[in-house]
Amino acid sequence: MADTKIIKISVRNLVEYVLRSGDIDNRRTQAFEKTAMQEGSRIHRKIQRRMGPDYRPEVSLKHTVDQDQFQILIEGRADGIIEKPEGVTIDEIKGVYKDLSYLEEPVPVHLAQAMCYGYFYCFDHTLAGAVIQMTYCNMETEEIRRFQVEKTFEELEAWFQGLIHEYVKWARYLYIHGLRRDESIQELSFPFPYRSGQKDLVVSVYRSIQRKRNLFIQAPTGVGKTLSTIFPAVRAMREGLGDKLFYLTAKTITRSVAEESFELLREQGLYLNTVTITAKEKLCFLDTPECNPDACPYAKGHFDRVGDGVYDIIHQETGITRDIVLAYAEKHQVCPFEFCLDISNWTDSIICDYNYVFDPNIRLKRYFSEGVSGEYLFLVDEAHNLVPRAREMYSAVLYKEDFLLVKKIIKPMDQKIARLLDRCNKELLEMKRECESYQILEDIRFFMTSILSLFGEMEKFMEIHQEFGDRDLVLDFYFALRDFINIYERVDENYRIYTELLSDGRFMLRLFCINPSRNLKECLNKGNGTIFFSATLLPVSYYKELLSGDQEEYAVYAHSPFDQEKRLLMVAGDVSSRYTRRNKREYQKVVDYFKVIVSEQKGNYMAFLPSYHYLKEVESVLYEISEESIGFTFLSQASSMNEAQREQFLKEFSKERDNSFVALCVMGGVFSEGIDLRADQLIGAIIVGTGLPMVCTEQHILKAYFDEKEQKGFDYAYQYPGMNKVMQAAGRVIRTVDDEGIIALLDERFLRPDYQALFPREWDEYYEVRRNNVGDVVKDFWHKREKKGENEYEENT
Repeated sequence: MADTKIIKISVRNLVEYVLRSGDIDNRRTQAFEKTAMQEGSRIHRKIQRRMGPDYRPEVSLKHTVDQDQFQILIEGRADGIIEKPEGVTIDEIKGVYKDLSYLEEPVPVHLAQAMCYGYFYCFDHTLAGAVIQMTYCNMETEEIRRFQVEKTFEELEAWFQGLIHEYVKWARYLYIHGLRRDESIQELSFPFPYRSGQKDLVVSVYRSIQRKRNLFIQAPTGVGKTLSTIFPAVRAMREGLGDKLFYLTAKTITRSVAEESFELLREQGLYLNTVTITAKEKLCFLDTPECNPDACPYAKGHFDRVGDGVYDIIHQETGITRDIVLAYAEKHQVCPFEFCLDISNWTDSIICDYNYVFDPNIRLKRYFSEGVSGEYLFLVDEAHNLVPRAREMYSAVLYKEDFLLVKKIIKPMDQKIARLLDRCNKELLEMKRECESYQILEDIRFFMTSILSLFGEMEKFMEIHQEFGDRDLVLDFYFALRDFINIYERVDENYRIYTELLSDGRFMLRLFCINPSRNLKECLNKGNGTIFFSATLLPVSYYKELLSGDQEEYAVYAHSPFDQEKRLLMVAGDVSSRYTRRNKREYQKVVDYFKVIVSEQKGNYMAFLPSYHYLKEVESVLYEISEESIGFTFLSQASSMNEAQREQFLKEFSKERDNSFVALCVMGGVFSEGIDLRADQLIGAIIVGTGLPMVCTEQHILKAYFDEKEQKGFDYAYQYPGMNKVMQAAGRVIRTVDDEGIIALLDERFLRPDYQALFPREWDEYYEVRRNNVGDVVKDFWHKREKKGENEYEENT
């Protein structure tokens, strides 16, 4: 039996998957399910401590079901087991915000979890039966309500056999699929000849997974990061080092690259299925998602049909993309988004946004809720984006004005909630009176007491009032309260709590997560290893600190495979983008550089500017010059562009022109990373400024936090994020081995040692230029490239 294949599933996932039925209906606030974060937290521990010496808390249980060719291993953790001479009680605790007087019986899936634990415990200890107890506790009042049912072992066994019978066909699919997948991986080889340094990168990824360690990879554009991380991770799955691969991205375009890489490996014989999880708004068949059976025919009876849909798609498809999900969802008349999430249970790899793993409100509870873990492997693409995204995920905010607005809506329906809203508003008003611009707060415990009282009443209100005017607005406020309460549970030394008077007149109270590493590790520790990779992961110590909190993590620097002679790097010593130097004279210098650089070689260029305001100032200088004098065509990025407008903007790089084209863009904006303009679509990037974030309250607080920890506050808050934006913008130019182009850094600060210490290794050679010689340097570069091309042509012919 040592070689018997084991199919693992958690108790929670088993009962939720098998027992659900009926409609999707988001009109109910789902008090029980939305508190999954609270499981195993403060209220659990408090109840467990009160239960006396006979109460054993957090008891891990598992049970194996033998099939012909494999075993099903069901694992979970009972909240408590009470052992007394008269018998055993299995206790399942659920912390909720709901008024317990509305609760007439246990929620079926909660009771089913407890019954599973009861069966496992009776089986292991040869008991005749057990008492199954559901303990519900109101998170605000700590009121407790218990339900008990006595079950014989025979009753528990018969019930469990029926439950597992429904799951066997799915387990058999996983068994057969796994055999076929592992056999295909055994024969799999890398699809291309290795580029310089690429094999070392592949080996580093495999070894870090093998050792269950995290790895940080700084890899320039063109190394082939996506394939170089996916391939060894897939090989590791064959060796039993992981059973599900998460490919995490920040942008849609990088998800497409991951899909293409998996497809490439399938063309080499790999049998491995993937699903791409897309945002609900992009999958919904309705113009605006309304997830209830009255508004959406796909929501009505969804859970009655979705199992057949999942079984169909996993037997027919391997690379399950958005379009494929939509086609099968239409066929089976189910909600595409919920359908997509269920498909992920049965695929080897999930391609998705960071949110679905890390965001406490969005992450997939089937993989990352309390007590659930797995043999997961995480590939985090463009990992530099995870720092600001994680700060956002683990922060929360409330606005004083929202309390007054919601009070106006609710007051005619519920006087008690109106009074609680008024109390919260008055407490915020006291904070506002003490705040001149912003203020760091040490303690908001009293305010949180008021918020908890309000939230408990709103929970009941939203359950009772399914329809009323402006319900969506009140529901948004309700969720903001819920998020604030949940994030407050996380507040520790990595947070700052502050109030701020905003420029639009609103007053804000914010829980600001500065160092998200502890929160991220909560998810990453559920897996076997994480690979963080990016073309701009410098300095790596900064990213280790904020993404893992461990400076001892592995790190590798992949060398660029590109011919450095094909790229010209220039640093201008006679121009500055400092705030104190922003005037028409400096804007004119920038325009002068544009004119000289683009005139030496006709082609497409991108100019990255520090802000929209700076862009408009440069644009105004250009408009003052006649079109003939400028010598090039230009187009500016707008401050808010939808997807169609962005696509239209990028189409400009494919047009034939008589002169050069310059796209004026904002550094750190949508066009400074994630776009792929190859060959002669883009031959130059002109980068104005060091990318420093705008001075604001958040940056002040960041700087002060790191200064307190003696970690170079200015560098952490400004310089490192700024240089990241610079390198991302520069990375637009050289995308393939055939690309040629120039990178011009227009700011005298790039000549300082502290900035040059942050240059990637491939930037070790650069030309220092000024306006009076930049033309000669650019002309000489293009002349050499032209001669080189002529020589290569002669050699080949």
